[in-house]
Amino acid sequence: MNINHYTYRVSWSLEDDEHLGLCAEFPSLSWLAKTPEAAFKNIGKVVADVVADMQASNEPVPVPTAEKHYSGQFRVSIPPQLHRNLALMAAEQGVSLNRLASAKLAA
Repeated sequence: MNINHYTYRVSWSLEDDEHLGLCAEFPSLSWLAKTPEAAFKNIGKVVADVVADMQASNEPVPVPTAEKHYSGQFRVSIPPQLHRNLALMAAEQGVSLNRLASAKLAA
């Protein structure tokens, strides 16, 4: 398990007046620091400690998002009228409903 493969983010916390280090795969973990570099470095240390504890306890460790396989497909339920409107829009543009939905999601 390479903890560097996890998804880290640093943002500013108005409430705390500090930089906030986060890890997407461990949403309950965070680290506050005066600099973004310190927030990034220390959230990595926290994740490393938690992963080591989980491994020592034989607990399942989250797979990094970067290492997961994605099929490119997911199912979404929408109201019938929206489905009809999108199908009409796709027909008018001469594209498949799938292509139209993909373009809208990417925008």
